[in-house]
Amino acid sequence: MPGVRTGEEARVLGRGTSARLLAGAVLALCMVLVGPSAPNGGLFAGPRHAAAAGDVVSNRVMTWNICNPCTVSDVDRAADVAAYAPQVIGLQEACVRDVERIREYLENLHGLVYHVEYGSVLRKWGRCGGAPWSPGAFGQAILSAALMTDPVNVEYPDGGSEDRGYMAVTTLVAGQPVRVFNTHLAQRRQEAVRAEQTRVLAAEVARHERAIVLGDFNAVPDAPELSRMWALATDADPQCRPSPTGTCRPTTDWQSKFDYVFLRGFAPLRHRVLPTPSSDHHLLHTDVTPA
Repeated sequence: MPGVRTGEEARVLGRGTSARLLAGAVLALCMVLVGPSAPNGGLFAGPRHAAAAGDVVSNRVMTWNICNPCTVSDVDRAADVAAYAPQVIGLQEACVRDVERIREYLENLHGLVYHVEYGSVLRKWGRCGGAPWSPGAFGQAILSAALMTDPVNVEYPDGGSEDRGYMAVTTLVAGQPVRVFNTHLAQRRQEAVRAEQTRVLAAEVARHERAIVLGDFNAVPDAPELSRMWALATDADPQCRPSPTGTCRPTTDWQSKFDYVFLRGFAPLRHRVLPTPSSDHHLLHTDVTPA
């Protein structure tokens, strides 16, 4: 009859109910023993995506020559960046494929979401792999938690012993729009080449009241070829000046300061140089405020 269960139906229903109760108890026990798997307490949540951009330090900028060629895992490089979660990162000696992986690991392993722009100036199999007839692209890259606009990529007229250049984007740092530059100057013992490169770079930086210049300049602070940059901007390290009285922390394993965060229209709040086994250049980051 409708609404009336037979004895067999009742027994089957009872077994199903018992199974559901047992499964629920096991699930509850797992939650007690293991705890929720998501940072916000949600059970079995997947990786964080767009909302994770808020996890970066919005007024922190970083420059890092990631070393190439070096046998370093991009997982380790991503972990180095994630430890400090800057708003903007300028990478030098960067292969596009490596940056793609670093960006993926930052999102999938650390929940940090970045946009990317490339400033490649060279295609070289020995640097970036790929096929000999289709080598990888090599140069600079900028990662930013905020959108980037008006990207430019400029190759210096004379790169010296290897093609070099600068790139620039407009993005947000400390909630303010700013032109961010990223460069890698000619290798050591090429002073005249670097002097011409900084002339090209400084002419463009001078057009902006608010600018941040990141990069490996391959020159110590009192090198004559950096005079144009010092005339336009200050170093993020308030103790570092192009004079014998300046105290500049080294940024390389050979105890030279080659890496800079030049500030124009911003003032530094906190500056750190952080050695890492992932590169022969140290991580360099600074927290800034609009001047």
